[in-house]
Amino acid sequence: MRTKAGLHLAIHEAALVDYASMWLRRVEGQRFKARLAPAADGPSVVRDVPFVTPWRVVLVAPDAAGLVAASDIILNLNEPNALGDVSWFRPHKYVGVWWEMHLETASWASGPKHGATTANTRRYIDFAAKHGFRGVLVEGWNVGWDGDWFANGADFSFTKAYPDFDIEALSAYGLKKGVHLIGHHETSANIANYEPQLAAGLDLYQRLGIDAVKTGYVADAGGVQAAGRMVGQSKFEWHDGQRMSRHHLLVVTEAAKRKIAVNPHEPIKDTGLRRTYPNWVSREGARGMEYNAWGDPKNPPGHEVDLVYTRMLSGPMDYTPGILSLTGRGGTPIPSTMARQLALYVTLYSPIQMAADLPETYEKHLAAFQFIKDVPADWSESRLVSGEMGSHAAFARKDRNSEDWYLGAITNEKGRALTIPLGFLTAGKRYEAQIYADGADADYRRETRSAIRITRRIVTSTDQLPVLLAPGGGQAIRFRAL
Repeated sequence: MRTKAGLHLAIHEAALVDYASMWLRRVEGQRFKARLAPAADGPSVVRDVPFVTPWRVVLVAPDAAGLVAASDIILNLNEPNALGDVSWFRPHKYVGVWWEMHLETASWASGPKHGATTANTRRYIDFAAKHGFRGVLVEGWNVGWDGDWFANGADFSFTKAYPDFDIEALSAYGLKKGVHLIGHHETSANIANYEPQLAAGLDLYQRLGIDAVKTGYVADAGGVQAAGRMVGQSKFEWHDGQRMSRHHLLVVTEAAKRKIAVNPHEPIKDTGLRRTYPNWVSREGARGMEYNAWGDPKNPPGHEVDLVYTRMLSGPMDYTPGILSLTGRGGTPIPSTMARQLALYVTLYSPIQMAADLPETYEKHLAAFQFIKDVPADWSESRLVSGEMGSHAAFARKDRNSEDWYLGAITNEKGRALTIPLGFLTAGKRYEAQIYADGADADYRRETRSAIRITRRIVTSTDQLPVLLAPGGGQAIRFRAL
C-alpha cells in the first residue's frame, strides 16, 4: 500500500510453522480483518500447548526503496540455520525440458510428443555444458503424466521412469560434463499419494547425484488431497492451511537429510523459513512465465513491476525468465521486449535461475544470450536504486563471487527515461558497462519488441547513467570491474 502522503506499508507474516496461513479479508471500506486458512474439518489450527505462533509483520517505510530494504525483517524473524553446513548447495542457473511443453510442441505425457526422452535430455545436457549451466530440469520423466494428471495425481510414481527416459545413464552422462539433472516431483497436490513415496523418491535422487528438486502442486480440482483418518480415505485441504504448512516442511527437512535443495511451485507462501532451512532455496507463488505461453490474458508488463513491491518482499521467486523468442503458444506475442527478459534476472531474485527458452532460440540470439550466461544467481549486496509502485523498478546488485555489479531495470506499459547515479560502484575503480538496452523503436505492443541495442562504455562511481526504457521494456547492464 502507498498512502496519499507517500507512506509505504506491507502486511505479511514470518515463521509459519505448523500453523494455518493468515488471510486478509476486506470487511468494509479500507478495513481488513485477519483470519486463518480453514481446515477440512475442525479448527484451522490444532496444536498441543504451549506452542509458538507465527509473527505478524507490518512493514512501514517512507518510500519504495525503504519498503524493499525493510523486508529483511521477515527473514530475520525466523530461527537461525538448523541444518549446519549447507555449502553443498551452490546458487546456479539451469535450462530444461519445460517450455516446449507449455508451447505444446512436446508433451509431459508419454507417446510420440513426449519431451522427457533420453535423446532430448542429452541435447539439453550438451547445451548446458557448452554454455556453462549447472543444471537441467526435466519434467515428465516419471510415470503418471498420462491422462488427466492435473485432476487427481493419484498415478504419479516418483521412482519409476517412462521406458524412453534412462535416468541412470543421463545422470551419469551429465555429471561427466559438470551438469546435474534437476529432479521434478509434480504431485497435483495429492500429498496422500506423494508423502508415502517421498523418502524413496529423494533416495533415488541422492544416489544419482541429483541435488535439487522442483516440486509442484498443480490442482485443477482446486484443493489438496490429504490422507484422512481411515486407511485409503482422503480429504481436501487448503493449499496454505496447517496440513500443508506441515507438508512443505516435511519435504524440506527430508530433502536436507539427503543434501537436496527444494524449489516448490504452487507453494505455500514464503515466510522466511529459508533462514532456518537454507535448502528451501526458492519457490514460485505468483503468476509465472508459463502464463505468457498460454495465458489469456498473458502477464502484462506491469505485473512484473508489481511483483517487486508485493510477492518479492517475501523472498526469492523462480519466475523462469529469459524467453528471447518473445512468442508463446502458436506464435502469439509475449508482452515484453528482449532487453526486459534480460533485466528480469536482476530485478526478480532467485538463487536458482532458469534460462527458460529453447536451446535453438538461444543459438539464434547469442549476443543477447551472453548476458544470461554472465549474470550471477546470487548477490552479496542489493539496492533498489530507482523505483515506484505501479511504475518501474531498477536494482543494482553485486556479484557474490567477484567485484562486478549488475543493473536491471523494468517498466510497466509506459516508456520512461531514468538517470541512475553509479555511486554503488567502488570508488576509484573503473568498470566496463556492458549495456543491453531496448532498441530505438522497441515496443512490447509491436513487432519491434525484439529490437535490442548492445553497447559498451567505461564508467566510474562518479558517473550518472541514462537508462531509456521502451513501453513494456527494460535494460540490463553488467559492470565488469577493470
